[in-house]
Amino acid sequence: MTGPGHSGAELHGFLSYLVKCAVTQRPYTVFGYKGKQVRDNIHSYDLVNAFWRFFNAPRPGEVYNLGGGPGSNCSMLEAITLIERLTGRPIQWTYSDTNRAGDHIWWVSDIRRFSSHFPEWSLTYSLEHTIEEIFTDMRARSADSRPD
Repeated sequence: MTGPGHSGAELHGFLSYLVKCAVTQRPYTVFGYKGKQVRDNIHSYDLVNAFWRFFNAPRPGEVYNLGGGPGSNCSMLEAITLIERLTGRPIQWTYSDTNRAGDHIWWVSDIRRFSSHFPEWSLTYSLEHTIEEIFTDMRARSADSRPD
């Protein structure tokens, strides 16, 4: 889950942390898997909207795995490219052969069950739109934290 206001850290919330590094021009480290590890990303709005749908029509005993699914995922290298395109400048990044403990090479949630049980719900934020929102928010927060 991510979106504006997400305060990603080096080992958690890679997309918001990567944008933060791009905005503040801090170096970013890609850990393992040659940067090809894939994560799906769901905007916080879409996740809360899913909770709302379930709250209004609960299905006791059902288990759902929500995320960005096949429509909103990227590898570390793809995320770097998307953010560089958005910012218009390269991200300073390095590579470490050591992957993060417990890291998956590939994770894309299968959201078909939830989508079939709640057909009025769908992802409304694309990966690009999510990154743009995070970027706008991070840039505003970065500007707010500068001394006058």
